[in-house]
Amino acid sequence: MAERMMIIGGVGGKRTEINASMAVRHGMIAGATGTGKTITLQTLAENFSRMGVPVFMADVKGDLSGLAEAGVEHPKITERLAWMDVSGFRGAGCPTLFWDLEGKNGHPVRTTISEMGPLLLANALELTESQTGLLYTCFRVADDQGLLLLDLKDLRAMIKYVSDNARELGKEYGLISAVSAGAVARQLLILEEQGAEQFFGEPALAISDLMIKDFSGNGVINILDATKLISASPRLYSIFLLWLLSELYESLPEAGEVELPKLVFFFDEAHLLFDQAPKALLEKIEQLVRLIRSKGVGIFFVSQSPLDVPEDVLGQLGMKIQHALRAFTPKDRKTVKAVAQSFPENPDVDVEEAITGLAVGEALVSSLDRSGKPTPVQRIFIRPPESRMGPLDVKEKEEKISRSPLKGKYDTAIDAESAHEVLLKKAEEKAMAEEKAREELERQEEEQKAEKAASQPKGRGRQRQGAGEAFIKSAARSIGSQLGRSIVKAALGKSISRGLLGSILGGLGK
Repeated sequence: MAERMMIIGGVGGKRTEINASMAVRHGMIAGATGTGKTITLQTLAENFSRMGVPVFMADVKGDLSGLAEAGVEHPKITERLAWMDVSGFRGAGCPTLFWDLEGKNGHPVRTTISEMGPLLLANALELTESQTGLLYTCFRVADDQGLLLLDLKDLRAMIKYVSDNARELGKEYGLISAVSAGAVARQLLILEEQGAEQFFGEPALAISDLMIKDFSGNGVINILDATKLISASPRLYSIFLLWLLSELYESLPEAGEVELPKLVFFFDEAHLLFDQAPKALLEKIEQLVRLIRSKGVGIFFVSQSPLDVPEDVLGQLGMKIQHALRAFTPKDRKTVKAVAQSFPENPDVDVEEAITGLAVGEALVSSLDRSGKPTPVQRIFIRPPESRMGPLDVKEKEEKISRSPLKGKYDTAIDAESAHEVLLKKAEEKAMAEEKAREELERQEEEQKAEKAASQPKGRGRQRQGAGEAFIKSAARSIGSQLGRSIVKAALGKSISRGLLGSILGGLGK
C-alpha cells in the first residue's frame, strides 16, 4: 500500500507531512479560543478534499463556509509558506454542500423512525428497561401489520394504538404497560420540542450523498449548519451524529487497511457534544469510534482541551494537534501537565513548557507512521488554507446552494401514507361501524315494540267504558246483598222495564 502524505505545516525551512491513510485512526485538534484550531481544521479538510476524500463537518460557530470560496493572497501567508518550504500560494475553493436540519441554510437532513430503530431511540430518550420494551413492541406490531413508521406522529399513533389495544395485543406480544406508554410519549414530546419533527420524515438522507466527488475527483466537503442546533437542541444534535455514525457503520463494507479514508468527520466544539449528551449516547459514540475505523472512516474532534473528550474516546485518537493552552489557575496547570504527558517524547521539545508558549497558528503535532507507531512530537506552524479564512455572506451562500447538484432532491418534505394515517382511518371506520351498529340496534328495538303492540288482542286494548257499564260493574263489586244482585240481573236482562232503567239512568244523570 502506497503512502499518501499531506503537508500540514513546517518550520525552519522544512515541511511536516502526515500519512493520510492513518486518518482512520482518528485525531484531535485542541487549543484555547483564538489559537488557530479552525484554520487547522480548514487546512486538513482541504488536504483530504484535494486527495479525493469526502469530508463531513459540523459548523458550530458559522465560520467554515469559506471553504467553498478561494482565498486571497496576503504577505503574511507568503511569509508563513516560506518557513515550511511550500511553493507559492494558490487560492482555490473546495466543492461544498451545505446541510441544515431545519432546511433554512442548506439542504434538509431527514431520516425515518424506522431507520433510526428502537435501540438508538431508546438510548437517545434515556428510556428504562420496561419503556424500551414498550418501544420494541411498537416497532414489532408495526412491522407485523405492515405499518410504516416515518415520523414522530407515526410513532405517537403507534404507541396509542398499542396502549389502547393492550389486552388483545398482550396475548401475542406480552404485557403492555399503559404507564410505560405514557412515559415514552412524554419523552417524545421533549424531543419534538427541540425540533425533531423536522428531522424525522421523508425524503430520508442517502448516506451515499455525503460521499461524492466532483468532476475533478476532489472529495466534496459537507458542512452542517449547527450554529443554533447545538445550543438550542443538544439532544437532537447528539441523536443526529449517533444516527449518522451508525448508518455509516451498518451500510459500509469492511475496508481493512486503506490507502485513503472513505470519509472523514470533523466535530467542532466537541466539548458541547460530550457535555450535554445523555450517558447512553456517550457510550454508543465511544463504541462507534472504536469500530468505525474498520469501515475506512476517520473522525477528528475539535475542542479547547483534549480532556473535554471522554478518556475511552481519547485513547482511540492516533493524531494529536495541540495549539496553545492557558495556565492561569492551578487547575489549568494540571490540565497542561496531563496534556503534555499524552504526547510521545521528543528530547528537542519540552512539551509542557511549549504548550503555554505557542503562538497563534503554531502547534504541537504527533501522528502515526505507516506501521501505526506514534511519531515524536514536533513544534510547527500550520500551513495556511487556500480557501477563504472566514464565512461566506448570505448571498454567496444562497448562490452556492442554488447550484448544488442535489437541489430539489431533499428540499420538499413528503408526507406519505404511514402508520398515523392508516390507524386514523381504522379508528374512523371503527367509529362509523359502532354508530351504525347502535342505530341498527335501536331500529330493531323499535320494531320489536311495534310487533308486541300489534300482537295484543284488540278488546284488551279498550281503555274507555260507557257510564252505564262503569256503574253496573261498580255496583256488582260493591253490592253484596241479594237485592243488589237482583237489580244487576234485571239491568242486564232483556225483560227489564223501561221505567226502572229510566229511573236508574235518571239517577245517574243527577
